[in-house]
Amino acid sequence: MSLQARRPANGQNLTRAGCLEVVDILTQERLVVLWCFCASPTAPQQKGRTVSTAQITPKVTTADLQKLVTVFNVIKREGHTVPFDAEKIRVAIAKAFLAVESTKAEGSSRVHEIVEDLAEQVVTALLRRLPATIVHIEDIQDQVELALMRAGHQKVARAYVIYREQQAQKRTERQAVSQTPSTDKPLIEITLEDGTRQPLSVSVLEDIIAQSCLNITGVSEKAILQEVRNTLYDGMKEAEVHQALIYAARQLVEKDPAYSTVTARLLLNVLRSEALSHVLGEPHTATQQDMTTLYPRYFKAYVETGVRAGMLSPDLQTFDLDKIAQAIAPERDLNFQYLGLQTLYDRYFLHEHGKRYEMPQAFFMRVAMGLALNEDQREDRTIEFYNLISSFRFMCSTPTLFNAGTNRPQLSS
Repeated sequence: MSLQARRPANGQNLTRAGCLEVVDILTQERLVVLWCFCASPTAPQQKGRTVSTAQITPKVTTADLQKLVTVFNVIKREGHTVPFDAEKIRVAIAKAFLAVESTKAEGSSRVHEIVEDLAEQVVTALLRRLPATIVHIEDIQDQVELALMRAGHQKVARAYVIYREQQAQKRTERQAVSQTPSTDKPLIEITLEDGTRQPLSVSVLEDIIAQSCLNITGVSEKAILQEVRNTLYDGMKEAEVHQALIYAARQLVEKDPAYSTVTARLLLNVLRSEALSHVLGEPHTATQQDMTTLYPRYFKAYVETGVRAGMLSPDLQTFDLDKIAQAIAPERDLNFQYLGLQTLYDRYFLHEHGKRYEMPQAFFMRVAMGLALNEDQREDRTIEFYNLISSFRFMCSTPTLFNAGTNRPQLSS
């Protein structure tokens, strides 16, 4: 992705770390990012010059990053929310090192540098969740584990995992002693996108969970519902309720990998609503079964939306969209595991004004159309390409997935 970097108003040198306004050339969205610009100190600074992401590398501290995450809230296990505090991440990582290396790590400059670097990685990973403004405490701890393992600190990561398991066991024991888990929680209200409030319908949550667990063996709808209930609070935003569903199922993956499929379906439910509402111009929800008839209508509106936004090539509108839309296989949306779908959602699907409007099968069909633009009988070739990649028998390289069918159709690495 190309970014357009703009000099700060006071003309300060961009080689130092600081807040930098960048513009995603593809989406024209402005983002405030805290990075270090790595151009030569003597290079002339041209207003509006284009740089690649390879020229921008993170060179900031956790304290600096904290300035950018003031909008984040953290869902605690008891269900209430607290403001995000990056310092707590640093403290947690430091304690993990102390548990392995004992007190000698406390005064070690090496350990302090490692802790700062790892904490920065964790916060940076969380920032990729924007424009989402809420994160679960378990999600933060998952990122700490990943950062430790990726950096090669296996002993520290193992100690951290064991500590989490011990704390989870203590919470389970306390709950068993204090009371039997109850589903009779007080009635709470959720806040809709327009600011109005309405009572939370538990039956709606049960239906969403039931659809996501359909035909998957070894998973418990009740277990997911109980996990969700532990995170709900009065006044919670509707979007946060759906995120809570995803977090609840994801926490159970370590008990049974089948929950990864459930989590992917819960994320897909969020994506369906987001994409359909954006391209159809009105609030819209749908089940996976509904998509059998909705996908063709959605796909044509999706192409029109992408062209209007300047993200998709107008050449796509010259295809026989009716024929192509009828070839879409909606059931293939259910073939994803959570990590794969979340990666596509975070990094690949097209979005406008912070809203993802590209669903999985539209994504694969867009790539196939981009590959077939100059082919004879291009609709037939498009459908052949689509069936190949949407069934995971073959997968294109990242540049192709990003750019095929767009106004910048780079098709090779």
